[in-house]
Amino acid sequence: MKKIAIIERLENNGKQEPFNIVYYLDSSYRKIFDELNVLLIPVVSEKHIEEICNICDGLILTGSANDVYPKYYNEEPIKDKKYDKFDEYPLVEKCVKEFYKYNKPILGICAGVQELNVIFGGTLFQNIPNHNLKDNSKHNLKIEKESFLYKIYQKEKIEVNSYHKQAIKDVAPGFKVIARCEDGTIEGIEKENIVGVQWHPEYVLDMKLFSEFIQKSK
Repeated sequence: MKKIAIIERLENNGKQEPFNIVYYLDSSYRKIFDELNVLLIPVVSEKHIEEICNICDGLILTGSANDVYPKYYNEEPIKDKKYDKFDEYPLVEKCVKEFYKYNKPILGICAGVQELNVIFGGTLFQNIPNHNLKDNSKHNLKIEKESFLYKIYQKEKIEVNSYHKQAIKDVAPGFKVIARCEDGTIEGIEKENIVGVQWHPEYVLDMKLFSEFIQKSK
């Protein structure tokens, strides 16, 4: 049985302290990996990452409602930009570097692809003007041939959901862009055994994508 480490989302749910800061996974992940017969290992702590990597076949970054602090890519916050007091980036970075060291597949979703890009030396657009996270809008992507995504969908255009308010600006060294939105926004990158997508494939139970990712694990 495959074992996949999955970093839970960290969020302030607005409830009264001390019940407001929570780690969680969306129920769609359980549906997907139950069907794929994969054991998920939730990750919420920076401790014992080496042991988790040792027993797991791959890593998933589920993203976050919290933006990546610009200090991690050597920029100052834009005017009036506020950040939560808690910061999960150090946990994500430690996990990614450990799994990458052993060439185990890594999948970054939404903020996860942004975290991957920053970890390997890229930068982000701190804000996308006029973008509404609540409208559940969809848009078309152009997929590059000879890519992880093209192998899955076997076509150059697909429709995806849109929930992000930041995006990749400068692509990290060594990564190639494998998908773009019609307005040029980068929506997919890959490098060796790493792939990141800007949308949320778990929300639509995209079994093709997750099944192919599992096949990448040794």
